[in-house]
Amino acid sequence: MTVDLTSYAETLNQACNSHSVEEVLRFCSPDYLGTDISEPALLQGHQGLRTLLERYFRAFPDLHLLVTDKVVQGSQLTLVWLAEGTHRGPIMNIPATGRQVEVKGVSLIEVQDGLVVRGQNIWDLAGMLRHLGLLPEL
Repeated sequence: MTVDLTSYAETLNQACNSHSVEEVLRFCSPDYLGTDISEPALLQGHQGLRTLLERYFRAFPDLHLLVTDKVVQGSQLTLVWLAEGTHRGPIMNIPATGRQVEVKGVSLIEVQDGLVVRGQNIWDLAGMLRHLGLLPEL
């Protein structure tokens, strides 16, 4: 199955912004393998993604992702994004601060047969901690 990854990226982003974990999982293979800069272990399958997504959506209930650039090469999709939200729930053992955050990141995604099979999320964790008041400005 050939998938237009440019359109796919837009639809996947809309699913993320809907905050529906089930909607996002429709785009992902049950055999998904991935990493996220904030996670010490490999994310495996729908359950690994579910746990990660629920954590972000709970911590930032108004989370909004804006894709600012994308590169498509074969089955590979690279998304450059900006995430914005208000810290209203715990994340990484940090209690809610009520502060607004803005974080830049990149997602490297591999799509096979219309489903995300691999992903890497690399984002500015130090920047998020600065927005939360936990690191000094440089």
